[in-house]
Amino acid sequence: MWCPRCRNVFVEQLDWLATNPRYTLRFALHVGLLCRDMPNTAVAAIEHLHHSTVKDLDKRYMQQQLARAGTPAPRAIGVDEIAIRKGHTYRIVVSDLERARPIWFGGQGRREEDFDQFFAALGAKKAARLQLAVMDMWRAFRNSLERNAPHARIVFDKFHVLRHLSDALDEVRRSEHRRLAGQDRTFIKGQRYTLLSRWENLSRDGRHSLKKLLAANRRLNTAYVLKEQFGQLWDYQREGWARAFFERWRESLKWQRLKPYEKFAAMIERHWDGIAAYCKPKNKVSLGVVEGLNNKIRVLQRRAYGYRDEEYLKLKIITAFLPPLSRRASRGPL
Repeated sequence: MWCPRCRNVFVEQLDWLATNPRYTLRFALHVGLLCRDMPNTAVAAIEHLHHSTVKDLDKRYMQQQLARAGTPAPRAIGVDEIAIRKGHTYRIVVSDLERARPIWFGGQGRREEDFDQFFAALGAKKAARLQLAVMDMWRAFRNSLERNAPHARIVFDKFHVLRHLSDALDEVRRSEHRRLAGQDRTFIKGQRYTLLSRWENLSRDGRHSLKKLLAANRRLNTAYVLKEQFGQLWDYQREGWARAFFERWRESLKWQRLKPYEKFAAMIERHWDGIAAYCKPKNKVSLGVVEGLNNKIRVLQRRAYGYRDEEYLKLKIITAFLPPLSRRASRGPL
């Protein structure tokens, strides 16, 4: 628009246009909504857009989601790391367990200084509000939390603990496969998934194969039963009851020749405070949020065959659990 008074050219701002006047706000919201459930290449093909345009619109959509969600001030957080590419390249994800959504993604690994960046972004005032942190038994995370929020209670994540137990069971399976020969070995070969899965998650054929395997090998049968029993530890409401259960479970390892299980029991003993803390009613939070978040992140990465733009990956992760924008969002900047 030419202004005769200023003798210059200006761009008129219209409410129904985005900051880039090549598309409308309603269209930008439409593209961003599609990108929540579809790969960018598919959205580009449907809307006849270049993939970079789709990515730009999706970024603007997610930035407005974050702006409307507000600055988090969590009471209970979950901490975990994800591999963003091969070569042990990790980033830390912090989740608000009460709101069941991720709130921070960053760092250059999983060191203490990487987790310190979260507390720097959170601020001292909000860090003082933290009461509970659910994490794995990685020492660097614990050191950073104790330095930045020493009043916060630590609970070790149930799923990470059980993953160590599954690894111990798998080690028993491999040792049995090496020890046996002939027909006895054929029962074990190809049964890793069946043995490491929970009974309720197996299909009918899987349960039949598992029964056949456990009937053929006494050590694997004992190891599997012990693994299934250990999950009861998180059901107790008092630490004394949980401790009594653990002592009975560890006592049952005697004379079983299960060295991986003995190492696992020693690890639980060293980290008992963070495991027993979950027994207290005030520490009862959903431990499945962090694991569910990790599964959704893996789906996002597979759908995009890996994100080269790390800022884009960060937006995807943090907004994955936020509700979609409503039509009223078209009134705001996008």
